[in-house]
Amino acid sequence: MKRIIALFLCMIMLVPINVGAQVISEEEVDYSPLPVVGEIEAGVPLNNVKSAVLIDSDSGKLLFSENSDERLPPASITKIMSLILVMEAIENGQFTYETVLTCSDTAAKLGGSQIWLEPGEQMTVNDLLKAVAIVSANDATVLLAEAVAGSEEGFVVLMNSKAKSLGMNNTNFMNATGLDAENHYSTAYDVALMSKELLKHKKITEYTTVWMDTLRGGQSQLVSTNKLVRFYKGCTGLKTGTTADAGYCLSASASRDGLNLVAVVMGADTSPNRFSACQKLLNFGFANYCNKEIKTDENLPETVPVKKGTKKSVTVQKSENYYALIKKNQKDKIKTEVNLPEYVTAPVKKGDKIGEIRILCDGEEIGVLPINANESVYGINIWRSFAILLKYLLTP
Repeated sequence: MKRIIALFLCMIMLVPINVGAQVISEEEVDYSPLPVVGEIEAGVPLNNVKSAVLIDSDSGKLLFSENSDERLPPASITKIMSLILVMEAIENGQFTYETVLTCSDTAAKLGGSQIWLEPGEQMTVNDLLKAVAIVSANDATVLLAEAVAGSEEGFVVLMNSKAKSLGMNNTNFMNATGLDAENHYSTAYDVALMSKELLKHKKITEYTTVWMDTLRGGQSQLVSTNKLVRFYKGCTGLKTGTTADAGYCLSASASRDGLNLVAVVMGADTSPNRFSACQKLLNFGFANYCNKEIKTDENLPETVPVKKGTKKSVTVQKSENYYALIKKNQKDKIKTEVNLPEYVTAPVKKGDKIGEIRILCDGEEIGVLPINANESVYGINIWRSFAILLKYLLTP
């Protein structure tokens, strides 16, 4: 009996416990694994969500859409735009990841999800980004917004300006956090557009892929509510959101075998349903699409004839291989078509477009690449003609 008790005590000691840590999360965390789900079926709507969309995050190509232009409250997936502006500010040198910010009274008074910042408390931009990306902290979001624009109101102006530049035509922000507010809305498609933009900042996934972390020297434990980060292969984030008006929202990004996808669900009736819906969308994308590398210079001639030039031909730049998003069952239906004139007329400058390569999939054009001159060829005039003749006469 003593041996059994001793063994039990040893097992308890092996479990890491931070007794003093305050667990912070946007909502109650569900630690259970994701249920096994399939993929969406053609013509069959997703259950228990108001809108959904799936895009390729490299090309922006729309792969699935269900009410994706319906204006809805976005909840905390609003913070995707906030993160875009913060990352831009860092990259533009406005501040660094190690810059220490001091919490304002305004930021400290915010409700909803937070890390309980106190007025005057100091925290690095790096830790504040953790708080926003992992637990959707409203106080951290507003503190960062104030650092970028001086106030949350000024930051919202930047948010809406950026939204317009991204083509988010059905979005209007009233705050930086996503707390329910009149005239604060977006759509699944617009959220996908800003998710695509955020993922251009490669470092952001160092924050959005984190399941658990700590702040304040381990005194505050952060736990993500995005179960896909922990359980879905290739998940790179991105952001959950929940409010009374919005219901359960999720922008989920994932990468496999060179294919990068963003799935967005808005207005789900439960948290499990938003994860299941995004799983189905991502599974559909990975099961049916791929990024195929296409060799574009196989039929490309080395030179093109030149008329009225100091050279009889101009060399052609080697074309880079092209990556195209196609359906997996179309892999063998890719063709390239080289379009070049019989000749070009001098003068020709290096880099000038002299033709194009059309990329076709099952007869449909999916891409066009320019064919450029790899050198300059001068046009003939009386002085160049004389120089050429003289060189010819003097050459033994």
